[in-house]
Amino acid sequence: MTLYSGPVFEMAHKQFQGIADYLDIAQDERHRIFYPKRAIAVSCPIHKDDGSVAVYQGYRVQHHLTLGPTKGGTRFSADVDLSEVAALAIWMSWKCALAGLPYGGAKGGITVNPAELSRRELESLSRRYMQEMIPFVGPRTDVMAPDMGTNEQVMAWFMDTYSMHRGHAVTEVVTGKPVATGGTAGRREATGRGVVHLIERAFERLDIAVSGSTAIVQGYGNVGGTAARILHSRGSKVTGVSDHTAAYFNWDGIDIAALDRHVHERGVLKGFSTELLIDAEELLFQPCVVLVPSAVERVIHANNVSRLQCRVLAEGANGPTTPEADAVLENAKKEIFVLPDILANSGGVIVSYFEWVQDLQQFFWSEAEVNNNLFGIVDRAFHDVMHRSQRDNVSHRTAAMAIGVERVRDAKVVRGLFP
Repeated sequence: MTLYSGPVFEMAHKQFQGIADYLDIAQDERHRIFYPKRAIAVSCPIHKDDGSVAVYQGYRVQHHLTLGPTKGGTRFSADVDLSEVAALAIWMSWKCALAGLPYGGAKGGITVNPAELSRRELESLSRRYMQEMIPFVGPRTDVMAPDMGTNEQVMAWFMDTYSMHRGHAVTEVVTGKPVATGGTAGRREATGRGVVHLIERAFERLDIAVSGSTAIVQGYGNVGGTAARILHSRGSKVTGVSDHTAAYFNWDGIDIAALDRHVHERGVLKGFSTELLIDAEELLFQPCVVLVPSAVERVIHANNVSRLQCRVLAEGANGPTTPEADAVLENAKKEIFVLPDILANSGGVIVSYFEWVQDLQQFFWSEAEVNNNLFGIVDRAFHDVMHRSQRDNVSHRTAAMAIGVERVRDAKVVRGLFP
């Protein structure tokens, strides 16, 4: 197919082909399993504050609906394009299947820098995007969630727009909403909390204590910031952090409380310190026990993977490691314990699933119940990946993706091909 191109999509395709070879999937099955069911592109015109009209490009890709509705985030970023969104939707499918959730993967986005919009413009664009998506989404078709550049407020606008169209409140059409509009306790911290829980499981296998360990976190947003705070609270020394504006490193550990106060006031890391500044890419290669890349795709690649000095690589972001880097990790860097993205950052979609279930039933859980159920699912997925990896002598990523692809494939085979 020529609809999709670009480095992120090619990376997802290369990963899948490797898994398909490992699972011995016939060539005539592969396109049906891999390529998205549906891709939507929309124009989103809005009135700007100065009275002009601006048009933004929006996308939504639904990978498959074999196991249930599709599920996935919506990102607002200047770098969003159709092929990136498609790759993220495909990865979400394997992630949901690995966790045992009744979803296919989806992803959406608008090509825009949200920092350049006023609050009124952001609301207008959010509502226009959902309005254009109404024919293609719904609680049983496609359930949206926040992602890079979006948040609880954007999800509330999405939900309200869809509800106005339906004539009644439809809280289950999106997840990641404020608790006041049908959101669930614990959703905001779920991805980062899941990352740290799995880091602790990896440490147990490696006989490493969390207290006294060192951590570097790339990306200080919802995922990375939460992971850094929890690791710090459990006695880990966070020696390095970064976002798109600045990177800091300190052998003695960074004052996370002070950093959080700065981010709360400024919104970004820039300006926190001049003494601790370090090149953002160089931060990845400083010695640490656990490295948590939680920013964007393809930051660890063939040209830099050999420089990693971590014991555990916990992928908070989607697709931070390229297939070429994976080959090095499987051979020359076998000492690095990899927690692959579709396992490590699955906490967000798992708790989104809990939110969807609560909204459908109109019966809400406590945060303790949410967290206990989250840990139960990620523990099961972690055990499945470790067992598969050891049984077949394959990498953790191969094991995780194989489980996800296998479950999607099995469901497609059983349901058959209609008509």
